[in-house]
Amino acid sequence: MGREALAEAMIPVIGRLYRENNVVTSIHGRSLINKSTMNILKAHRFARRMSKDELLLEETAPLLNTLAQLDLGAAAIDIARLNQKFKSDGGDLTLEEFLRAELAEVVGKRGADDRTSTDVVLYGFGRIGRLLARLLIEKAGGGHGLRLRAIVVRRGSDNDLAKRASLLRRDSVHGSFEGTIKVDTDANTITANGVQVQVIYSDNPATIDYTAYGIKDALVVDNTGRWRDAEGLGQHLLSKGVSRVLLTAPGKGDLKNIVHGINHRDITDADRIVTAASCTTNAITPVLKALNDKYGVIHGHVETVHSFTNDQNLIDNFHKGDRRGRSAALNMVITETGAAKAVAKALPELQGKLTGSSIRVPTPDVSLAVLNLSLEHGTTKDEVNNYLREMSLHSELRKQIDYIDSPEVVSTDFVGSRRAGIVDGLATIANDKNLVVYVWYDNEFGYSCQVVRVMEEMAGVNPPTFPAKDSAKDAAPVLAVAAPV
Repeated sequence: MGREALAEAMIPVIGRLYRENNVVTSIHGRSLINKSTMNILKAHRFARRMSKDELLLEETAPLLNTLAQLDLGAAAIDIARLNQKFKSDGGDLTLEEFLRAELAEVVGKRGADDRTSTDVVLYGFGRIGRLLARLLIEKAGGGHGLRLRAIVVRRGSDNDLAKRASLLRRDSVHGSFEGTIKVDTDANTITANGVQVQVIYSDNPATIDYTAYGIKDALVVDNTGRWRDAEGLGQHLLSKGVSRVLLTAPGKGDLKNIVHGINHRDITDADRIVTAASCTTNAITPVLKALNDKYGVIHGHVETVHSFTNDQNLIDNFHKGDRRGRSAALNMVITETGAAKAVAKALPELQGKLTGSSIRVPTPDVSLAVLNLSLEHGTTKDEVNNYLREMSLHSELRKQIDYIDSPEVVSTDFVGSRRAGIVDGLATIANDKNLVVYVWYDNEFGYSCQVVRVMEEMAGVNPPTFPAKDSAKDAAPVLAVAAPV
């Protein structure tokens, strides 16, 4: 059977595992849910670039078919890593014997999901809000875990609901929504791929009765950026039906700034308000963690080349911030960034060691962080690149760090990346104890994926992940961070 035919035959198997067993399959973190034949082929090609080994459909197709016969309970399964572990550690076991042993925790549980369901409200429906909605709808599965129940916005026009739905359906950067969207103007709801979302109009976060819509103990995700401190965000907790609040921006005061993969284990049940830091902080902190653990960072400067945002003006006009009043579409704009200082909130060992600045450029999405570091221990370009590549494949930061060494990639190639940051290996400069590392990041979608990971941590709705550990042959040195989700 040809590669295209094998990939095509995998699609219904992936779908059944997802719908009937609550099993999410991926290849090195790239989800296979609702993907086309060509996307599945590309995911296999991507695996070769990541691990230097060919990921054969002749191996993954029977692996998927065997998984479908095991009557699995809810799980997240990386078939590339699982296949790699079978070839390395399987020994004399048949594929089925190996999978039964490796997935013993969920074998025979047919869709059983011990996770509770958590209602989610998106307060604000801008760039991040709509991407979070797409991700939550994509993860809806069997109804367990995070359940998007409502969005809260201020009414902008008489046909506000239709316009909100249209913005969810069409995106100039991230493309069309994969699925169907229906609008009920009488009930003020948007139904996307069967997920009904209540649209609530309000400009006061403290006076909404969410229980009137059947929403209880909700996690409110504030993506407006209007309030950054405990007092402002605490207004959400005054509304009926709200349990906790997550801010999609750096917080002020004593609020915990969480970078998933680094300090998400710091979240406790007592934390009513948590922040997910910034897109840049999420992009650079995992890479800095990896580098500091191995080489020691004495000090460094972070320069971000950042796509423009809605905060800037399309053409010259008044803006309270310096330089940001000048046209975002025509200029490179030097501005400040708090990302370097914010790193220390998630990674205290780098307190006082980093400075940072930013240049806004005329691109709509994907940014680049340049880490210019002085190290305690010297290294070479090949050594540090091999180390970061291994971190992206086998460490506990593999959902945060990606790696690429193509000589042709540019910013648009990283639109839709689900990793927090992607190390560009060919751009690395190493001169003993002086190191420059370039990290790409989708400042919209990659960051939104990190936000969802924090949401899952706050709600305690992470499914079992397989393989739980890499093979002894492929495992990289383990970092002192929490387990992956």
